Amino acid sequence: MNPAYKRLIAVGVLVVILVIVIELFAYDVIKIDFVSFMEIQPAFQPMYDPLPVPTDSIPIEGPAYVAALGPPANPVPTDADSVARGSELFNVTCSQCHGTGGKGDGTIASFIQNKPADLTSLAVQSLSDGAIFETISTGIQGKMPALNENLTVRERWDVVNFVRTLK
Repeated sequence: MNPAYKRLIAVGVLVVILVIVIELFAYDVIKIDFVSFMEIQPAFQPMYDPLPVPTDSIPIEGPAYVAALGPPANPVPTDADSVARGSELFNVTCSQCHGTGGKGDGTIASFIQNKPADLTSLAVQSLSDGAIFETISTGIQGKMPALNENLTVRERWDVVNFVRTLK
């Protein structure tokens, strides 16, 4: 083999090794953003700015209420089963802010700027079941997230029945 070819091959191997070493050090420095990278795709975080319900849409489990007709009537009887389910759902979904007794003294209540409502107060207990249901469903702007994506219609009514027992 010609010595010029040997030198050319040796230089080529050195260049390839040099490129590989440079690429190893530059791997995390030079980033190429591909659309398939999960970190740059838009993401929807649950409980943060929930998407509004599309106009004239009906939930899968049927219409919960028609806003134009005012607060709905409670279709779920307040029996021991409903209150027990509501208690369990309340402890999972609501007690972090409202506290286990509904006094608004949950574990994260001190960190919230707009303090959670005291569910045992006369102001809350004097609301109709439908008004409490609507509050659970749509939330309160700047104070409470909407829970219509977290709880089914039946589960929300069970929570309403439990809130009534907090008097």
